[in-house]
Amino acid sequence: MGDTIVALAGTGAGEVLALVLALLSALAHAVFGAINKGGRDPYLNRGAINLFYGLIALPFALFVLPWPSTELWLLLIAVYFIHIVYEYFQARAYEIGGFTVVYPIARGTGPLITVIAAGFVFGERFGPVQWAGLLVLSGAIYGLAWANMRTLGYDDFHRARRLRAAILAALLTGVCIAGYTTIDGYGVRLAQNPFTFLAWMFVSGGAG
Repeated sequence: MGDTIVALAGTGAGEVLALVLALLSALAHAVFGAINKGGRDPYLNRGAINLFYGLIALPFALFVLPWPSTELWLLLIAVYFIHIVYEYFQARAYEIGGFTVVYPIARGTGPLITVIAAGFVFGERFGPVQWAGLLVLSGAIYGLAWANMRTLGYDDFHRARRLRAAILAALLTGVCIAGYTTIDGYGVRLAQNPFTFLAWMFVSGGAG
């Protein structure tokens, strides 16, 4: 399957598949975030989720897919540490802030920084229409967060201070999202089989 996906790179079918996978990923992230926020302890929730997806990926990493190269191992180590930082800030934001505020802020920040990073790392360039679309997307997400923040009514000092801490954690979560997204993109391109990188990324996440 990895060879088939690589062969679709640069084709119309590949672009359609990338769009579908991106939309499914966005849906999965929303469900994942709701599960993480929904329990009593976001840190415990995150740890349980990581453990289970690591166990699911482990047999594929060990027995089905090619082993990573030395360079890919080094990249996986970097991914491991940035995911730990990301998961901490995400859990912190969920712990002290309203989900409908912190989640949009984190997800609105990630795409903006990711696009900038893609220009530096992969040499990708975007036209005015693409930039306009990105700004509309992130602006709308930030607008949703602002509307929800007003609805929650943080009108006293202690609640406002807690809100500022939650927003900071959400912004740092967005920065980490951009960081691991860029590294993931590089790792998938570097690997002989893209699923090798993905499988070991999930295994390392389960170990964290």
